[in-house]
Amino acid sequence: MGFRDLIPWSGKQELAPARENFDPFLTLHREMNRLFDDVFRGFGGTGLSPLMEGRFGWPKVELSETDKTLTVSAELPGLTEKDVQVEIANGVLTLRGEKKAERDGDGRYFTERFYGAFERQIPLEGVEEDKAEASFRNGVLTVSLPKSEKAREGVKRIAINTH
Repeated sequence: MGFRDLIPWSGKQELAPARENFDPFLTLHREMNRLFDDVFRGFGGTGLSPLMEGRFGWPKVELSETDKTLTVSAELPGLTEKDVQVEIANGVLTLRGEKKAERDGDGRYFTERFYGAFERQIPLEGVEEDKAEASFRNGVLTVSLPKSEKAREGVKRIAINTH
């Protein structure tokens, strides 16, 4: 299998397989990928693979928690703090922004990178919204939210019994 077989070409860019390398299953696979890409392009994503899932799961976030703080981290490679907006309202943390394309569109190219506007909403409970802090370093946005006293009081440890 050559390099060109790994690229999911679509539309007018479709490369015809050489007659000696013709594989009907590979042809069927390419055609199904093209059909699914065409269908899901209307939903804001660029395809179905995890690398190309677009707005359905980008940016990727990580939540961590201690007894005093909830921390939300989001991977935003290629962006700066000026490209991102962080808001908290009614118990929901909202991360939104836009990643602009770096190419001007001349010539053919293939990309699995995501460009465009994004928004992630994360429900919060038991945090002091007015004391939230955000930092941006090396393409990672980190939002620290101190837990409220009420939230810390409500936690009870449950012993695990063995039989």
